[in-house]
Amino acid sequence: MRIVCPFCGERELGEFSYLGDAKPVRPAAGAPEDDVFDYVYLRDNIAGAMSEHWYHAGGCRAWLKITRNTLTHEISSVEPAAGAGAAEVGA
Repeated sequence: MRIVCPFCGERELGEFSYLGDAKPVRPAAGAPEDDVFDYVYLRDNIAGAMSEHWYHAGGCRAWLKITRNTLTHEISSVEPAAGAGAAEVGA
């Protein structure tokens, strides 16, 4: 599998680290314990298109949001992850 980094261009999978599902939102401070448990431990096991967070460890060190089909590994989009410091890349 190859990923087209918006900053570095097309790279092989070995340069990236997988974090996981990009959908969960961290609960606010003081949220009920059940909300924190759900955020930390519960994930959907999607068969199909899924948004995921990946880290370009072997390149620009940017966090990326990648939409990938979990059945075929086809990547349909790659963009900098929101709030991941993408604007600082190359600075």
